[in-house]
Amino acid sequence: MAPDVARIESAIEQAARRGDFDDLPGAGKPLDLPARHDPDWWINQRIASGDIDRQALLPAVVLLRKEFEQRDETLAALPTAQAAREYAEDFTERVHEDRRRNPFQTMIAPAWGPEDAAERWRELRAAAPTEEPTMEKPPAPATEEPPRRRWWPFGRRG
Repeated sequence: MAPDVARIESAIEQAARRGDFDDLPGAGKPLDLPARHDPDWWINQRIASGDIDRQALLPAVVLLRKEFEQRDETLAALPTAQAAREYAEDFTERVHEDRRRNPFQTMIAPAWGPEDAAERWRELRAAAPTEEPTMEKPPAPATEEPPRRRWWPFGRRG
């Protein structure tokens, strides 16, 4: 054996005698290896166990299309028409950024105009059922306006 290999083997044996490897997770259990050679067996195993979010593995264009399909739910959660406009502007910028990064992809996400988003927000607000005020406790007095923040669940990806 080469001197470096002998030194490494010796260090491993000493650590094993001290019990440094005794309480490792999975100790004494066989590895769950695939029957055929798969260089990505470990990532496939992590995906199957639920450790990794499958959505995170999708291309940006697919995520953008899914976000576009869920736009009504997102708009319904926004407080104002201006917030809907800002959300649509941000979404469209991310669509254009993806198109610039991948100019030859065949699948594209649709862009979305801010005025279209504001109009759709108004339609959703008009169609939403009005809540009956409850007499349990009076509404809290108006206070200073909180700092402005984004209300939509999707942000710029950097």
